[in-house]
Amino acid sequence: MFRKIPHTYVIIFYVIIIAAVLTWIIPGGEYEREIKIVNGVERTVIEKDSFHYIERNIQTWQVFSALFKGFEKQAGIIVLILMIGGGFWIMNASKSIDVGIFSFLKFTKRLENKKFFKALGINNIIITLVMIMFSIFGAVFGMSEETIAFVIIVVPLAISMGYDSIVGVCMVYVAAHMGFAAAVLNPFTIGIAQGIADLPLFSGLEYRIFCWFVINSIGIAWVLWYAKKIKKNPKRSLMYELDSYWRKRGTSEIESIEYQTSKAAWVVYGFILVSLVTFSFIYPQSEIKIGNASRLIPAIPIATALFAISSIPALLKSGHYFVLNLLVFTIVFLVIGVLGYGWYLTEIATLFFAMGIFSGIAMSYNANKITKLFIEGSKDILSAALVVGLAGGILVILEDGKIIDTILHSVSQSMSGLGKVGSVSVMYVIQTFINVIIPSGSAKAALTMPVMAPFSDLVNVSRQATVMAFQFGDGFTNMITPTSGVLIGALGIAKIPYEKWVKWIIPFMAILIILGWLLLLPTVLMELNGF
Repeated sequence: MFRKIPHTYVIIFYVIIIAAVLTWIIPGGEYEREIKIVNGVERTVIEKDSFHYIERNIQTWQVFSALFKGFEKQAGIIVLILMIGGGFWIMNASKSIDVGIFSFLKFTKRLENKKFFKALGINNIIITLVMIMFSIFGAVFGMSEETIAFVIIVVPLAISMGYDSIVGVCMVYVAAHMGFAAAVLNPFTIGIAQGIADLPLFSGLEYRIFCWFVINSIGIAWVLWYAKKIKKNPKRSLMYELDSYWRKRGTSEIESIEYQTSKAAWVVYGFILVSLVTFSFIYPQSEIKIGNASRLIPAIPIATALFAISSIPALLKSGHYFVLNLLVFTIVFLVIGVLGYGWYLTEIATLFFAMGIFSGIAMSYNANKITKLFIEGSKDILSAALVVGLAGGILVILEDGKIIDTILHSVSQSMSGLGKVGSVSVMYVIQTFINVIIPSGSAKAALTMPVMAPFSDLVNVSRQATVMAFQFGDGFTNMITPTSGVLIGALGIAKIPYEKWVKWIIPFMAILIILGWLLLLPTVLMELNGF
């Protein structure tokens, strides 16, 4: 019988203790570092051939103070996670995202009578569009925990279409995590990893979009192939008998939601519009930078006009649709802020916090209810925030013990003969392995990037390639690791036993991991913008 896997916090504390023990064994060492301006951004880089041994600083009782220092070190990231979690919780409480997805599915159903869509197969179109939508959510703002709420909506839909609960979970959870792995603007993974690696935020966008397209094309094709097989013979499903629960179940509770628009929603619209018009006059032109390219665009005035126009029909229909519109334009202004004004943790956290507050007001929630929901959201995501601080404690021990550079030097020496392909491949394997025991992307970024980023300088691999090795290694195994609370939660709601899920997902997982490695090769073999 297998022993229970330790809690993530326990694992990290064990690693902190191991790090402290290493300070008794590994000699102290240090690289000289210098600040360079790269693409207009200051970067702290290691000077090659500057390593020298120094006296080590043995760590003992510091394993406890390391936790405090780790929280200090990662304070900005921790606050970002808490504010985004609280903001989204307020929005989720309104059921607006549920309404949006349900409306989307109803719309695609109406297309069934059109000859063109009937020829393609309306069910194939629904699966594809839903998966693309959730994948975009995963790629843009790191949707993960939120997928659990949608499993109970989409799984019954998949059953009613003649498929099984596995297809339903794929449409939501797998799609979001394919997007998570091929992240484009995800602040929880790409944002944190690039920030720690001293890279321009969300740089290398073009190749990431290409990777997102390739990964999702393969992934959706796999799910469609499986869905077709189950549609033809439902009894071939591993879940055929267990899915009787869903076949007997009624329609989703989403249909009981009351659609109305409060006066408060109109007030919110007016306040935001006046604010955006003001900003449009202050910032009539924005210099949008993507990699090394830049262009002046009236981004804020254009986004303001689109918000003004699109909000009217949304408000006339329901406050839920207005809240959805707020989400869309939150993402739009996130892109403008990051690419045009160099926004980072403070601005991103503030933007999502404001989105949550305005969503609550638009739904006529009073101040106490908004505060309560924000606290609940922060509490719900607190474990992810805490693990970032705990992971920071590992680095504190290694840095204060003066052994982190010695480890870098030893690893770089042992891998120096592997070449670029070998080095980035080993990084990918390491990140994939770490994700099995620590499934938090934010924690892994905080834990591994301070080591991997300077190491990449030593083996002549771009830091951007190192970030991609991290994101692929971080993303794919989220779909199989038993330490992922989100996966176990999604499977629990779908009534899919973990062992049956593993049996189904292993071949697909192998394809994705190999695909991720193939997509890493151009980052070291070709000249790519941002790399």
